[in-house]
Amino acid sequence: MRKAILALLLLPALAYCWGKTGHRVVGQIAENHLTPKAAKAVRDLLGPDSLAEVANWADEIRSDPSMKRYDPWHYVNIPDGQTYDTMEKNPAGDILVALKKFEATLRNADAPREERIQALKFLVHMVGDLHQPLHAGKREDLGANRVTVHWFRNAESTNLHTVWDDLLIEQEKLSFTEWTRFLDHPTAAEVKEWQGTSYAAWMEESYKLRDRCYEFKQELPLSYDYVYKSMPIVKQRLLQAGVRLAGALNEIYK
Repeated sequence: MRKAILALLLLPALAYCWGKTGHRVVGQIAENHLTPKAAKAVRDLLGPDSLAEVANWADEIRSDPSMKRYDPWHYVNIPDGQTYDTMEKNPAGDILVALKKFEATLRNADAPREERIQALKFLVHMVGDLHQPLHAGKREDLGANRVTVHWFRNAESTNLHTVWDDLLIEQEKLSFTEWTRFLDHPTAAEVKEWQGTSYAAWMEESYKLRDRCYEFKQELPLSYDYVYKSMPIVKQRLLQAGVRLAGALNEIYK
């Protein structure tokens, strides 16, 4: 039994998170909320590239066999009825382990420059990952990668994870700059509240939201009613991710 559990823990995620548009939205919102000092530190590492431009780097490198070891760092699988503290951890690490590691690298002024550049790119991406509810997913269905669904009538089958990664966002037919312009209006109170919480709290939020992703009739295609119920979650999580990414970078570079 223990070997079977270990095998499940080591299974890679089969899909990415938020898709390219979603990650760019998170990066652009974060850039909008950086302090001057943090913005300068980011420019010193990335040069002319913006946070939106590097936001998908951590997914793009997954085609490189030497980078496959980072796959488990994009998510965490929490069994129903358990917490992160009580569950069996993935020996290869998870998204909380990764975020703490990359933050520590960015805080270390003596770390090699290339390591700090990579750490920043990973941090930008993984803060976005953590806010997608199915990246605090169920181990038995691999974060809903194994949940087959149809997207609108007559569409080819896909999986529920892909719906949340890409299809809900692409349904709006907006560029990442349009998404950012429409979303990026948090109140001062929201910014303070969202930036005052921890990586673990962001994970807990996603864990609590994930059951809402499964609220549909399996025999029917996902359609406008599912979009209507799900879109407020998508918008909230993208905005929170961007604001919180900015908060993390502002704190690191203060």
